[in-house]
Amino acid sequence: MTVTEIPRLEPMPELEWARAIELPRDAGSATTPAELRTAWIHRAPEDQVLALYRAACTPGEPVPSPWWLRAVAAGTLGHREDGFRIEDRVHKLLGRRPGWEYVPWAADGESGYWEFMPSEGGRAGHRIPTTILPTERHPGWIDVLPAHSLTTPEPIAVAGLAGLRARLGEFEAVR
Repeated sequence: MTVTEIPRLEPMPELEWARAIELPRDAGSATTPAELRTAWIHRAPEDQVLALYRAACTPGEPVPSPWWLRAVAAGTLGHREDGFRIEDRVHKLLGRRPGWEYVPWAADGESGYWEFMPSEGGRAGHRIPTTILPTERHPGWIDVLPAHSLTTPEPIAVAGLAGLRARLGEFEAVR
C-alpha cells in the first residue's frame, strides 16, 4: 500500500450486533429479568436498536436476539418496554410461588427464563424441569416446556399472564 492509498473500512453489522447484545461477565448472577437488561440493546434508542438488528439479519439466518426484539421487528409487539413489562410480570407471579427459579444464562442475546425445580427429579431421575419462556411465537407471549428427559416436547402456548396464572397448578403438578 502506498502512502496515498487509504484503507477502506466497511461496516460490519454482524460484529456491531455481537457487541450490542454483549452482557457484562456478572450477568449470570442476575436474579430478575430487569437485572439482566444491561446490554446496548436494552438502553439505546429503540429505533437505533431496530436499525442495527435489521442490518445484521441476513435472509434465512436470524441473529441472536431477545424474543421481544424479534416481536417488535415483526410488528407484533409495540415496543421493547412492552416486552420488559411482560417479563417483569411473569417474574412477579412466579417469584411468589415456591420452586420457581429465574435462569439468566439463556443463549446469546436471549432473555432469561424460569424453571420449576421440583419437576427436575421426577420418577425418571434427572430431567429438564418445567420451563417458562417468553416468546414471540404467539400473542400470548409465554410458552411452557413440560419437564422431560429425552426428547424436548413441543412448547405449550399460554394465553398471557392470566392464562399462565390459571394453569400454573397444572404445570406445577407434573413432577
